[in-house]
Amino acid sequence: MTTVTGTGKYLGVRGLWSEADLIRRVALVLSVSLVLAAIFAPILAGYEPNAQSLISRLRPPLGFEGARPGYYLGTDELGRDLLSRCLYGLSLTLMLAALGATLGLVIGGTLGVLAGVAGGRIDAVIMAAVDTQIAVPFTLVALFMLSVFGSSMPIIVVVLGVAGWEQYARILRGEGMRLMQLPFIEAARAAGASPQRIALVHVLPNVVSPVVVQFTLSLSNIILLESTLSFLGLGVQPPTATLGAMVGVGRDYMPTAPWIVLAPALLILAVTFSVQILGDWLRDRADVRLRGR
Repeated sequence: MTTVTGTGKYLGVRGLWSEADLIRRVALVLSVSLVLAAIFAPILAGYEPNAQSLISRLRPPLGFEGARPGYYLGTDELGRDLLSRCLYGLSLTLMLAALGATLGLVIGGTLGVLAGVAGGRIDAVIMAAVDTQIAVPFTLVALFMLSVFGSSMPIIVVVLGVAGWEQYARILRGEGMRLMQLPFIEAARAAGASPQRIALVHVLPNVVSPVVVQFTLSLSNIILLESTLSFLGLGVQPPTATLGAMVGVGRDYMPTAPWIVLAPALLILAVTFSVQILGDWLRDRADVRLRGR
């Protein structure tokens, strides 16, 4: 049980929680709940996500006049169960975000470590590519790529992965250059270690913390990018449900059936909120300069 004290803190099972601690715990519970809902979507969903029933179209959620029993969040313009589509859409959105973030980590991490360890012309070429990526609005690049190559799942994952690789590259390059100046790296060089061994054995294990933090923070950006692309009709194609695609289709019914947009939009908000809060917490824990504050 949690109660509010007069000092702006909250009394929990293990003592006083600050407001920041309470928010982090709420974000943790919310994120775990969303992941479990995505994993067990086939069990939790009461209907097939693409099963249509035109006689049940545009039914409101339970508790409103005209609601149909069993359709807890109502139905969409084709009579499909909105709760089932939200669960399946959440599952697919999280999967695409995780795959995209992982691909960005592999690309950016490899190039960043290479630039930090090798230096010279290799560093200059990689950083020129990073600067180009930052200078060009990536939404336009994503729209161009999807228009040319199509909207298949592999192409979407590649687009989402390319979206944030430059952040990993900049972080790991900076960490790699810092580590290369330390005595244990000099000792490894004197012992005859190759650049590949220095990168894999000595540099990578020392950059895990910033990489984990960046990974969690990039997840929310990738989720928003995927939702934007689906909203514009260039993401996952119907009838497959993603949260962004559901918002994009439902915008035409906002005046008469706002629940079609509100349900997936609130899920997007919940996912990005929880991931962002947890990412900030991981950053605070990983940065030794912030631990004492």
